[in-house]
Amino acid sequence: MTEHNLLGIPETRLPDEPEVSRALKKAVGIDELEAIVAANPSSSLAWSAYAAAIANPARPIAGYSAARVAYHRGLDALRKAGWRGQGPIPWSHEPNRGVLRALYLLRRAALDIGETAEVTRLTEFLRDADETAIAQIENENTPVEPAPTTEAFFIRGLD
Repeated sequence: MTEHNLLGIPETRLPDEPEVSRALKKAVGIDELEAIVAANPSSSLAWSAYAAAIANPARPIAGYSAARVAYHRGLDALRKAGWRGQGPIPWSHEPNRGVLRALYLLRRAALDIGETAEVTRLTEFLRDADETAIAQIENENTPVEPAPTTEAFFIRGLD
């Protein structure tokens, strides 16, 4: 039992998907992502990457649908790994990130279509899985270094 796991329920740690990870790192465009999903239909990692790529708040149904499949594939993987509907799913274990992203993407897509009960449920699910997951996902594409000051862009000339 860890300091964060007061229930004593063991962490769920999904197996790595090295082939899927490699393919996703090389993928360029929706067509390649669709091919990866077609080749790995049970991978929540592949489905969540695809869902993220097609997400569009102005046209949310396709992204919602892909995120829903990613979510269900993630639940299948969690159950196969011994998860019993509760307990930690740590973000720090990289293979868990596909499932956690799937939960996050479905939460975001549910918000886009106004499904507030689903947003609440998925927020609780993510917090119960790993209290840092939402912040980790939201900070994934945030630059590590702050932008330079405005003065760095100002070209000084002689008056």
